[in-house]
Amino acid sequence: MWNALIPAKQARVVRLLVARVTASEAGLAVDLRHEGLGAIAALMAPGKSEVA
Repeated sequence: MWNALIPAKQARVVRLLVARVTASEAGLAVDLRHEGLGAIAALMAPGKSEVA
């Protein structure tokens, strides 16, 4: 499904799900937006309008 999305939609999904990415010598730390999962589910539900 990811490959079917245009880059602008891919970026929107990432913005909804990722709060922050921190790079250090030890590696990457990705902080997720837990409320973003609900927004993604709402976008995918049939007959629902887009979430801002």
